[in-house]
Amino acid sequence: MRRRPLGALVLTLLLSSLLLVAPRPDTAAAATPITVTQAIATQNSSVATVRGYVVGQPTATSTVVTSGFPNDYALALADSPGTTSTSQMVYVQIPSAFRASFGLRSNPSLMGKQIDVTGTLAAYFSHPGLKDGTAFAVVGSGGGGGGGTDPSIPAGYYDPAAGKSGAALATALHGIIDGHTTLTYAQVWEALKVTDADPNNSSNVIEFYSGRSIAKTTNGGDPDDWNREHTWPQSHGGFGTSNGPGTDLHHLRPEDVTVNSTRGNKDFDNGGSAVAQCPDCFSDADSFEPRDSVKGDVARGLMYVAVRYEGGDGFADLELNDSINGSTAYLGKISVLLAWHAADPVSAAERARNNLIYGSYQGNRNPFIDHPEYAESIW
Repeated sequence: MRRRPLGALVLTLLLSSLLLVAPRPDTAAAATPITVTQAIATQNSSVATVRGYVVGQPTATSTVVTSGFPNDYALALADSPGTTSTSQMVYVQIPSAFRASFGLRSNPSLMGKQIDVTGTLAAYFSHPGLKDGTAFAVVGSGGGGGGGTDPSIPAGYYDPAAGKSGAALATALHGIIDGHTTLTYAQVWEALKVTDADPNNSSNVIEFYSGRSIAKTTNGGDPDDWNREHTWPQSHGGFGTSNGPGTDLHHLRPEDVTVNSTRGNKDFDNGGSAVAQCPDCFSDADSFEPRDSVKGDVARGLMYVAVRYEGGDGFADLELNDSINGSTAYLGKISVLLAWHAADPVSAAERARNNLIYGSYQGNRNPFIDHPEYAESIW
């Protein structure tokens, strides 16, 4: 897996440990919100969850606009929704994974709402700030949309990952989701009838790539049946269908037999010719592009696989790379998957499926659904 070096993070932590500062919120306490006033007074690169009201978008050190928002990159928080003095505000940098849900140009209705943001207390726009956010949530609702924190996540589930990035974050996430309850390949049939059921017709499932609603009972291998699609192909790792990656619901989906055959074991990329029976899907000799509304789902499922299967439980070390080459145990293209992840944020349906797999089948979660920001930190 292509992971970012930890040198800058290690240096920051070493320097922080040498500074004599006032008591500060640390990683373990980051889940307990502090006020904006406390955040302004604690600009020491520690990690904290800050609770405040959205009062505008900073565009300069002493300028915050309250309408006509130019982009989704930042917001300002204050302890009171009526605050106008920038000296009483903390400026929040919004990572790309959260912009669709918490950027003010896209979500002007956030003005005046109280939110919790977890990030690093460090200057932004040369002003007291909160950077590199790892969680955004509207207080009382568990999230502001696609990138918000799911209230169904068990308390403390991701504590071992707090404050980490790059390879250290990937290792921590592997430890969290490793050792899940595995299914047989036969059990996958029945599980998909639940996890991918059509919300408008309980007798049907929704095919993943095509979006077609089809009777649950038509699962099989004949044309126009639906079967079990491995978004991470079995041949990219040689794991087959024994209990393990070949039966992991976080990346298995129902799909039309013909469309599944067209996809085959191709890597994911943009472009190609239109795919029959799969609106807005494209394919060429070595790659497949699904419809826009599931591109993020594809990416996050593959990211889960790459972190979950690291070669320590009898299966290959499955890795994402930026190639279209069909190499065993590698799948691409990570640059495209990251773009899909950002363009198609986590949906309510995706969160519900994650919760169902965790609670009813495997006992583990997809971290990239719960914390979309982890993707950019690792790859």
